Amino acid sequence: MNTYTKAQATESANAEFATDEYQLLDSGNELKLERVGEYTLVRPSPQAIWRPHLPQSEWNKADAIYNRTSDGGGYWDWQNKVKRDFDVLYNSISFNIRLTNFGHLGLFPEQATNWDWMRQVIRQRLARTGQRNLHVLNLFAYTGGSTLACSQAGAHLVHVDAAKGVVDWARKNAKTCRLDERPIRWLVDDVIKFVEREVRRNHHYQAIIFDPPSFGRGPKGEVFKIENDLLPLLEACKALLAKDALFVLYSCHTPGFTPLTLENQLADVVAGRGGKLESGEMSVAEPTGRQLPSGTYVRWLADD
Repeated sequence: MNTYTKAQATESANAEFATDEYQLLDSGNELKLERVGEYTLVRPSPQAIWRPHLPQSEWNKADAIYNRTSDGGGYWDWQNKVKRDFDVLYNSISFNIRLTNFGHLGLFPEQATNWDWMRQVIRQRLARTGQRNLHVLNLFAYTGGSTLACSQAGAHLVHVDAAKGVVDWARKNAKTCRLDERPIRWLVDDVIKFVEREVRRNHHYQAIIFDPPSFGRGPKGEVFKIENDLLPLLEACKALLAKDALFVLYSCHTPGFTPLTLENQLADVVAGRGGKLESGEMSVAEPTGRQLPSGTYVRWLADD
């Protein structure tokens, strides 16, 4: 690397977007209190091992509470009438929110600073070079926040996820954002098989994004275990990076995968390319400024 930097400060995902339709109101006792559209929700947050700032009376006003069960599942406890499916605007992206049976909403606000960063570096590259096509590969792309942020900046996207229902969900988000006519390929595929095929086809991308799960299944029952399959994925990503690659964004929510762990892994992928690495914790800010840690990230940016 010609230049090497490490992010020392924890990143806040929503500090600049207080008027958005998502806000983390409080956290503590391994829970988080969120405003999502017109509703307030309580969901588990295992890292919030501290005391809440707000009084219990505020938490008691929640419209719905998600409870985990001992078998790894969970259920919603409805305190008031709540729509299970509605839209919110967050970080200039419209998200279809679904109160799923496993507690997810389809929105990951801790990624907002990464979305801003990608928009900025893509726009700068396109403006500087006059380039018309900048191709971005988004793996484990889920409901498409990163896909849509990059599309807003003018990139061409390949969006890959193993679950058809989730890809359909992301396409619905694109339509609501009026990005459905943009150059985005929506693919339901096993990520490992897809990247291996892309390597054989000698395809290349100017940017790659991936947020691998600890464990997942492909559309035909393929099993992804991060401890077994991450290194082959990284090798494939190394082969898929174009000579004029702009960035790689690798984020993770697996316990034990620290910023330094991710940094060391990505350093091997971009070895010899110059540029700079930056890593840190993803987080979401409460109104008081307290940060709720929500995963880790590492970003590589080319000398441009």
